[in-house]
Amino acid sequence: MAVLPEREQQIISAHAPFICQVVESSQNLERRPEYEALLQTAEESGWTSLVSAIRKIAAGQRELNAIKGLDEEDRVIAEAIMRGLQDPATLPDPDNRPDPALAAPGLASMILAASRGNVEALTLISNMAEQMSRVGGPMARLAAVIRPLINGERDPKRLCKGMDSQTEHVLLGILEELRQPEMN
Repeated sequence: MAVLPEREQQIISAHAPFICQVVESSQNLERRPEYEALLQTAEESGWTSLVSAIRKIAAGQRELNAIKGLDEEDRVIAEAIMRGLQDPATLPDPDNRPDPALAAPGLASMILAASRGNVEALTLISNMAEQMSRVGGPMARLAAVIRPLINGERDPKRLCKGMDSQTEHVLLGILEELRQPEMN
């Protein structure tokens, strides 16, 4: 399997269960109801463009125009599904969770873009924060500081209050990324 850029690997790892479910259920007529329910849930979650691309890919379209117009995250997911349909050996491990520390650069760039008024970034980071809140525990604590970060809060003592060491490590990584000259 070709080595993908780190950011793409993180996206694939984060969505591995979805990618595997789509590939496995789309190819089995007996699992068609499961496939349709999966896509309906994705559509209701705001992934209408991705679902449209998945339907084209599952119907046999393997050209890149099937994924034309998708944002980066949706494009990476669609490409992973396309690869998985062509060669199941390329499917990600659905039990392998992404390393949260590697998420800092991506989160920092979305926070910065959202703070500058980028609606797509604000929507994406808000959806992520909502999902993190639902998970609860340390993820909910991290989700709680997303809005203050977008609003410009950078005080680590204030932001890290009540976090466990791993979540604090992730937050400090985000703050470090936000301090990088190329981010400003």
